[in-house]
Amino acid sequence: MTVTAYLAGPDVFLLNAVEHAARKVAICQRFGFRGLPPLNQDVETAANELKAWQAIFEKDVAMMERSDFIIANLTPFGGASADAGTLIEVGWFLGRGKPIFGYSNTRDNFESRMRRQLGDDYAELGIEGFHLPDNLIIVGAVHSGGYPIFVPTDDKARGIDAPDVFEACAEVVGRFAVERTERW
Repeated sequence: MTVTAYLAGPDVFLLNAVEHAARKVAICQRFGFRGLPPLNQDVETAANELKAWQAIFEKDVAMMERSDFIIANLTPFGGASADAGTLIEVGWFLGRGKPIFGYSNTRDNFESRMRRQLGDDYAELGIEGFHLPDNLIIVGAVHSGGYPIFVPTDDKARGIDAPDVFEACAEVVGRFAVERTERW
């Protein structure tokens, strides 16, 4: 039985999303599990339809239903935190008691990113000071499966499409997948 991971993240918005997803799927295969990237290849065709977004939503939920766990790209996107859609997907897996794995291509902690985003006008706000990779609820969801959010081990800046932190996460997921398969 092949264990399947839903590959969530803002990667779907990349101009080379299909090629990027193929690289991630190949990494998953190398570590012994199947990766399902929620690509929106049909968006241009469906864009003429009034409810194209619903078709994409239903397709992604069906993919999540078929998946044993999630690997979420939690690299900040459009703000100080991870992509909003990715966070809904993480919550979906948490609610179903399915394992959650996550990674971020930045080492900056959530508090630092929030302070930069809000600036001096909001210096008095009590922003989480736990020095975590993202909001404590996100970190808690990932930690619920017994694993941390994987982050770069150096201080180099990376984009959402950098493969090295994903690969480190996938290697651990591969060991998890083997253990899980042996139990079934």
